[in-house]
Amino acid sequence: MFAVIKTGGKQHLVSVEDTLDIEKIPGEAGSTVVFDQVLLVSDEDGKNIKIGKPLLAGATVTATITKQYRAKKIRIVKYKQKTHYRRNQGHRQHFTEVKIAAIK
Repeated sequence: MFAVIKTGGKQHLVSVEDTLDIEKIPGEAGSTVVFDQVLLVSDEDGKNIKIGKPLLAGATVTATITKQYRAKKIRIVKYKQKTHYRRNQGHRQHFTEVKIAAIK
C-alpha cells in the first residue's frame, strides 16, 4: 500500500517502512506523528486507487520521528564586479527524518 501525502509545502510518495526526510516538524525522536493531508491512497498493485479532491476524507498516515537534524551548510555569495561589492552568507536547513508506520 502506498500514499501521497502533503507536508512542508511538498508532496511525498510514501509506503510502509519508508524513511523520509521532510521539513522540520515539532516533536522529539521516538514520538508519533499523524499526517492527515493525504492526496492519494492505493494498494500495492495500483488497481484500487482512491484520489481526493483535493484531500481524502478520513485517510491518515502514521509515522515515527527518527531524528531532528540540520543539513550541510550551503554558501550564498553575492558579487558585483568593479564595485567592491561582496557578500557571503551561510544557511543550514532544518529537517526531520520520519519512518512511515501505517497507512489507513
